[in-house]
Amino acid sequence: MSKTIAILAPGAMGSAVARRLSENGARVLTSLKGRSEATLKRAAVSGMIGAEDDAIADADIILSIVPPGEAEALAQRLAALIVKRNKKPVVVDCNAVNVDTVKRIEEIIGSAQAPFVDGGIIGFPPQPGGKSPAFYMSGAHARDIAVLRDFGLDIRIVEGPVGAASALKMSYAGIVKGLAGIGSAMVVAATKAGAADALRDELALSQPAILARLEVALPDMIPKAYRWIAEMHEISGFLGPDHPASQIYEGFAKWFEHLAADAGGDAVDASLLKAFAAGIAKKKV
Repeated sequence: MSKTIAILAPGAMGSAVARRLSENGARVLTSLKGRSEATLKRAAVSGMIGAEDDAIADADIILSIVPPGEAEALAQRLAALIVKRNKKPVVVDCNAVNVDTVKRIEEIIGSAQAPFVDGGIIGFPPQPGGKSPAFYMSGAHARDIAVLRDFGLDIRIVEGPVGAASALKMSYAGIVKGLAGIGSAMVVAATKAGAADALRDELALSQPAILARLEVALPDMIPKAYRWIAEMHEISGFLGPDHPASQIYEGFAKWFEHLAADAGGDAVDASLLKAFAAGIAKKKV
């Protein structure tokens, strides 16, 4: 069975998901208006077809895969496209947004009388021949998306209303990226204080699993830090303004903002993180 699926936008995750879908027989559309040359090439390699708004609105399923700070604006745009159509696509928000945000997005899409699904992606972009990240889906129309399993995606239904999948995503990201935030902050502080080797040796003795994770996480997070800023704000919002831990994630947002600026400038702290990770690998030899 052929399906037309629109993915907005063709970023690293969106284009990788598009490749997986197109490899398994789906027709994948996207909007390429005003996109960079690099994005145009990435979309083409992924089998994405540049389409006008009318064609995107006629898709069977629309997957929103954008930075969390752009999710509501995209929902507004999609609602305006599909409100006058008799045949409504299923709109899936796959972004790292908190429960309150995804419920606002549900209202926006609902104003266009389109079915809406709350989604959360856990895992890395799918690589050719590799497994799909987990796509957790919740809400009354979640099972309408199960068909994407036939096109190579790992669709997992979370029993519960809109908000359940986003709650899972916020909780998981809060743990995994929170650990990356803690680890990177302490590695930089230890290195500047001359204690990097001692910290690395102690972790090897008493916390080898954490050390192994830092070896991968520290260099991996540097080019992604700019994308994590808005996500930390969303996790803080997920906890709520009165939760004592909400400010922890506001602090992580500032830390990732610093790392992103550092990586794009003199890369002082980025170099320290890479050096610490390289030192872990060197110890194994």
